[in-house]
Amino acid sequence: MAVGALLERSWSPLAASSRPWQRRVLLGEGAALWNDASAALLRWEVKTRSGFRLKPQLPVAAGQQPSITIGVGPLRIHEPVEVVDVIAENDWVGFSYRTLPGHPVQGMEAFILEREEEQVFLLIRSVTEPSDAPAWRRAFSLLLLAQWVTRQRYLRALKP
Repeated sequence: MAVGALLERSWSPLAASSRPWQRRVLLGEGAALWNDASAALLRWEVKTRSGFRLKPQLPVAAGQQPSITIGVGPLRIHEPVEVVDVIAENDWVGFSYRTLPGHPVQGMEAFILEREEEQVFLLIRSVTEPSDAPAWRRAFSLLLLAQWVTRQRYLRALKP
């Protein structure tokens, strides 16, 4: 899988109502950070360090459909997804997934680590639109707020 293909697919809007979003942050510098962050990313830690639970806790793999949940106490939101692409190259490591029916929103999300000389960056891309489920569609404005909070957690999740 080429990096360009992963980036292109993770950026393909689903419809005119889609909301594309992208952010790139510097995590730090050095080979140790690159190795640690790469391993963590491919173990879903960008999600689990951001408050999500994942079952089974396996390394990211194309076609995988883990059970992802977030919530407090008995209040849990399930996020069914399917991993579309995984990349692990010398200076690029990452994956993308698409949402499945039952997810609060429709879309795709990609988490990509980039190494430029000694600097390590995390790039997050997503395309979001309202769910087909009427209850989730009505809550879309609240979901966008929750998504903003979650993205802030993602951006910090792999920092040393």
